[in-house]
Amino acid sequence: MYFEAPKLKEYAEPVSATELREGDVYFALNYVDCDLLAPVMETVVFIGRDLEPDDVGQVYIQDVESYREGVRYGRNNDGEVAKFQTGSEKEVGHIFQFEKALNELMRCSLNRQRAGIG
Repeated sequence: MYFEAPKLKEYAEPVSATELREGDVYFALNYVDCDLLAPVMETVVFIGRDLEPDDVGQVYIQDVESYREGVRYGRNNDGEVAKFQTGSEKEVGHIFQFEKALNELMRCSLNRQRAGIG
């Protein structure tokens, strides 16, 4: 199976905070090293903004597994385990839509090849 290779940009293209839509699936992509050669990716769901009374400019994401099981932030979830993360809407540079995350992983793959990492 083959597909047309996209033209990769030299920079990452994360989603902007204004593009985030409640209930949509995104991909949190981080690196464990300074050379950006060891990626870690997690599938997450954007669950909302400013969910706590004192919040200003905060975004919330949840792991996709617990979201699909019906666990929701702020509800009594009968001991269900969920992973919620919050942060400034100005710091979502690690959140990607699928195609943009794939492009970032392809860029990482090319960098790994140049570095001689298999």
